[in-house]
Amino acid sequence: MVTKLSKTSILILVFIMFFAGKVFAGNNEDGSINWFFLGIGLLGGLALFLYGMDKMSSGLKKSAGNRMRKILATLTNNRFIGLFVGAFVTMVIQSSSATTVMLVSFVQSGLMSFVQSLGVILGANIGTTFTAQLIAFKLTDYAVLMIALGFAFSIFSKKDTLKNIGDTILGFGLLFYGIKLMSNSMEPLRTYSEFIDLLKNLENPLAGIIVGMVFTALIQSSSAFTGIVIVLAQQNLISLEAGIPMIIGANIGTCITAGLASFGTNREAKRVAFAHSFLNIGGALAFVFWIPYFADLVKMIGGEEARQIANAHTIFNVGTALIFIPFTGITAVLINKILPDKLVTTTHLVTKYLDKKMLQNPALAIDLVVAEIGRAVNIIIRMLEAVIIPFVEKVLPKDKYHPELGLMEALDMREEEIDYLDSEITEYIMQLSRKELETERVAEIFALLSVINDLENISDIIHREILPLIEKKRDLNTDFSKEGRKELLNYHEKVLKQMYRLEKVFKKRDALKAIKILVKGEKYTVLETKYMNRHFKRIKHKVDKSVITHKVHSDLFDALRQITMYLENIAGTVADASPFEYAENE
Repeated sequence: MVTKLSKTSILILVFIMFFAGKVFAGNNEDGSINWFFLGIGLLGGLALFLYGMDKMSSGLKKSAGNRMRKILATLTNNRFIGLFVGAFVTMVIQSSSATTVMLVSFVQSGLMSFVQSLGVILGANIGTTFTAQLIAFKLTDYAVLMIALGFAFSIFSKKDTLKNIGDTILGFGLLFYGIKLMSNSMEPLRTYSEFIDLLKNLENPLAGIIVGMVFTALIQSSSAFTGIVIVLAQQNLISLEAGIPMIIGANIGTCITAGLASFGTNREAKRVAFAHSFLNIGGALAFVFWIPYFADLVKMIGGEEARQIANAHTIFNVGTALIFIPFTGITAVLINKILPDKLVTTTHLVTKYLDKKMLQNPALAIDLVVAEIGRAVNIIIRMLEAVIIPFVEKVLPKDKYHPELGLMEALDMREEEIDYLDSEITEYIMQLSRKELETERVAEIFALLSVINDLENISDIIHREILPLIEKKRDLNTDFSKEGRKELLNYHEKVLKQMYRLEKVFKKRDALKAIKILVKGEKYTVLETKYMNRHFKRIKHKVDKSVITHKVHSDLFDALRQITMYLENIAGTVADASPFEYAENE
């Protein structure tokens, strides 16, 4: 059964049908320029181009975006590999801005360091040249065929994979049809002397760079502006010498998207956006002073004007990458000095990674949730490390991480933090669940919802069940038996090791550690039973300390056993969840 078209799709189809008869309407019958139809032809073509780019990018992201996200997150330790990965991912998802926004998210969530992101940024600029090369191939004659094929796949396919492929093809078709509309609309300008004189002024590098920078910043797509420049060249309206400054300016203008994405993020993420601008402006400065020689070099490669501009775009971005890739370490040091870490004095009840702006991109929002849950795991580890101390030490030390606080005060503070994070993460996930999500994303977010709920339960066990036992133990005015104390500390150490494994699950997205938690959990259940049997034997033989501390001893073991059960439940939940598929073997 054919699904209903969205309102947007209907409008786009009507738009195409309307302009199909108007593509040559830039001239009046007397040969003068019809500015109205020329203007709406240009705007309509640009609208189709941008919509096609978005449709194509959306289809590619849905079919390959999550894999691209994982590739970015795991293969960027080496700057040269990062360069190739950035180029490949951007070529696939057709947006250097989208790649850079992903980098901002990864760095903010701790999935990638700032230094690692620099090679990817340079690679992303290379990847975006793929679109310009396609446009220069003049695929506009096949645009309507691509629209028809993409439309058929999108509407009639039952499988999501085929629908995504259909959206990609449809996007390509709309993109090239938009190019065709703009090209045909501009044709009358070939004989309009005032316009030709205006474009000749763009051979001034500064003027061309400013035009490219401003226009790209306004439409937030360097690919779209580069496409327009190539269309102008196809109509013989601009020279290569005028096109080069404009594509250099477009590289600067495209930085605004990552800049906007960095607002409200942490310092590391802001450095990514700044680095994007720093590298692109640096590349512009490296080329701007020898544009005539650069143009001569491109002309030697051959091809018509439009192809030369596409080649210049590619050479410029590859050249910028080769210039800066050896100096990414120095660049990182410089940017760290420009944007140093801030000393923030604020309440401890804050989220570190959650960013509401990222809700529009579910895959990236999920990365932030995973990072925030990892932070909650770390807080519970500190609680579990500290809570055993009052059972074995008579004089309580200050908190290990906050020396200004007493041990018990710090435990209360962390319980409050976990309650706060549970509330904030749950609310963030619920907001995310209201977005239009793929089935895989829905499964992920509800798995994470279950995880944060289990972590909050572990915190409650520590605070509500273990802490009261401290006072009961003091009232007894005696210690555990030597054997009981040793068994208790050993079992606590095993539970703490499980927490450390869970920390690695979230820090490294390592599903193998989750499986290890399940395997170790079975062994620790046997160990807990063994220790409790020994305890009951001591009671049977009337070991005084074991008899007196029996209630506290057994309740403490029971609380620790409950924690291991929740940890195993969490491990089982995340073992098959896709945010953790890219595990790292150690």
